[in-house]
Amino acid sequence: MTVDRMVFIFAGCVVLAGIALAHFVNPWWICLSIFAGLNMIQAAFTGFCPAAMVFKKLGAKPGAAFR
Repeated sequence: MTVDRMVFIFAGCVVLAGIALAHFVNPWWICLSIFAGLNMIQAAFTGFCPAAMVFKKLGAKPGAAFR
């Protein structure tokens, strides 16, 4: 699995977790989804993604987006 796919899966899980926590636990958990969304927008413009750096260090194959 490539770094790109791992980042997309991780970001999707964070967004869904934030929405579920906001619904079932406390509305302030929506901030987690907001943070994930802002980080995805920032990564699209800059190419810098902390999660991609972690996945690279864990040995994931490089992908097209985060080199």
